[in-house]
Amino acid sequence: MSELRIVPVTDDQTLLDWQRVHNEIIPTAPLSVEEIRERVTRNVLEVAYDGDVLVGCSTVRPPSEETSAAVVIARVLPAYRRRGFGTAIYEHCVRRGRELGDGIETHILSSNEDGVRFAKAHGFVEVETYLLPGDTIPFIELRAE
Repeated sequence: MSELRIVPVTDDQTLLDWQRVHNEIIPTAPLSVEEIRERVTRNVLEVAYDGDVLVGCSTVRPPSEETSAAVVIARVLPAYRRRGFGTAIYEHCVRRGRELGDGIETHILSSNEDGVRFAKAHGFVEVETYLLPGDTIPFIELRAE
């Protein structure tokens, strides 16, 4: 990892970069540009670059009626995993999440074995497995202990 930059989604380029990472890592629930524009009004969406190279993105959702915890999701493109990017993005998001909520949760597509392993290695435990309408691959909800 040389020069990791984490920047908010504020323009078309960062929005499209966020979309690229999200849709590659969560192919069962791709998001349109319009859906992302709506999400950025209620969540913290950021993009991570190693220098000028896109390596990942993140989402921090504030607490909701369903949970008092903030939801933190760090995504790293497969080609850039195991280089410290995930840890750096995750730690950045957790700092923000702790400002917003009581506790930290994350949601990971069950087929993303690297992501599930990463979360468990960082102290998360499985709380629930759920399917979105029309999906065949479940998501796993995990909570930091």
